[in-house]
Amino acid sequence: MGVAKYTKDNKDAITDVELHSGIKVKPVYGPDDLAAVGFDYQQDLGDPGQYPFTRALHPLGYRSRAWTTRQYSGFGTPAETNERFKLLIGHGQNGLNVAFDLPTQMGYDSDDPMAEGEIGRVGMSVDTLVDFQTAFKGLDLTRIGSGLTINAVACIMLAMYEALARSQGVDTAKISATPQNDILKEIIGRGAWIFPVRAGVDLTCDVIEYATAQGKLPRCNPVSICGYHIRESGATPAQEIAFAFGIAFAYVDNVVARGYEPTQVAERFSFNLNIFGNLWEQVAKFRAARKLWAKLLKERYGIQDKKALYLRGLFGGGGYGLTKAQPLNNIVRGAYYGLAAALGGAQTTALCSYDEAFTIPTPTSALLSLRTLEILMDEIGLRDTVDPLAGSYFIETLTRQMEDKVLEEMEQVDRWGGMVAAVESGQVQRLVSRQAYEWERDLAEGRRIKVGVNKYVEEDEEPEVELHEYSLASAEAQIKSLKEVKRTRNQKDVSAGLKALEKALKAGRNVMPALVQCCSAFATVGEMAGIMRQELGELKEPSIF
Repeated sequence: MGVAKYTKDNKDAITDVELHSGIKVKPVYGPDDLAAVGFDYQQDLGDPGQYPFTRALHPLGYRSRAWTTRQYSGFGTPAETNERFKLLIGHGQNGLNVAFDLPTQMGYDSDDPMAEGEIGRVGMSVDTLVDFQTAFKGLDLTRIGSGLTINAVACIMLAMYEALARSQGVDTAKISATPQNDILKEIIGRGAWIFPVRAGVDLTCDVIEYATAQGKLPRCNPVSICGYHIRESGATPAQEIAFAFGIAFAYVDNVVARGYEPTQVAERFSFNLNIFGNLWEQVAKFRAARKLWAKLLKERYGIQDKKALYLRGLFGGGGYGLTKAQPLNNIVRGAYYGLAAALGGAQTTALCSYDEAFTIPTPTSALLSLRTLEILMDEIGLRDTVDPLAGSYFIETLTRQMEDKVLEEMEQVDRWGGMVAAVESGQVQRLVSRQAYEWERDLAEGRRIKVGVNKYVEEDEEPEVELHEYSLASAEAQIKSLKEVKRTRNQKDVSAGLKALEKALKAGRNVMPALVQCCSAFATVGEMAGIMRQELGELKEPSIF
């Protein structure tokens, strides 16, 4: 976020602006600035749809295809979530981004004492295949792509999605799902981890290998590298990209070591990147990221295939930019975040709703975010031409400077021994945590401006936001449903699946076939995660202080 400093005598005299990534912004840019950074059209920009893809992945950009809208949704029971899915799809959303409650994310069943008070609170509760059958009832899995926002047990959720398709008689080659499945970012920036670092990485890469091998799940993206949560936890925009790329390379290296070609692996990757703060910094970040991803894949792995060099994914969110103070201001913020995504060339985007600083979005606020994206798409002109800011002295200079900042941060990770070692030792977590503290301190002391928080404050404000109350009735209904599944399922099939999972873990084999077997037999998330805990152990978090 730019910081403008004012003198007492002349409040219009701006003395300096420095972006969050540490780049200082000049009042005026011209041809000399492009010369200073060594700008070259072919090397730094290129035509749309051509390497290095700074401008766009496709020659005609949004003229040929609009971005996908995929609002984050899910709460309570699978039946309640199904209603929300159908509401959003009925109003024009063309992809799902599924939220799971904390017990599910942590591998606990709804009837586990650890789940008490959290069932369905921040996402839908999933215990068995029955819950997926309910949540996706009436939806065509061959026409709707589903993002599964879960990490530690992402392998279980993708296995369950495949089992869902099989139970419906749907060809699994035609389903499209993207489990987030990024355990390194989870340890760095969010906290819903279970297994030790390297075991968690192996499980992540089991999913990547399974989706890649022998053409299985050809329309699924087996991982979504999530710089989003790293940024939300205190990283700068440049660090968000640098750490996301370091994580991605760790996964590529793991799967390549299993005998796969780098092109096979990289072409299946997607990204989930964040938007909040300074508009120009976000646009430059996305443009620099597209260019760097293609360049680094070509240089590090010798990848030549054009589509394998694409940086694909979702640019969206902006949750950390939202405020509880004057929450209606978040509607305006969301519109600018959507603008940044579009100007930055997002393939898919989603916006946090204005009330998400307080609660799960209401149907009204969720639809407002969807309409915001549709207004940008259909009214404002963002589909008129490819990369409308291309050639701007400022944007092209800033994009090159952002590229250099990202590379600097990647070099720091290399000095720490690579991303896996840096996460194991807590180096990345220490850095991000310290910066999060400094960010909040700067807000409290007025060095960073946040409208409604430390400037233009309304002292007696009482925000009018409809809160999503925890539903004990929904939790009890979920537990009742789970008990019924356990009573009626074939226990021999469950035991056989869990035994196959245990054997795969002991032998170091890919766990996905056994998980699909378990899910098809209606084994619970807690039962499968329990076997994994037993065989892999649990992470002992390094001290970050």
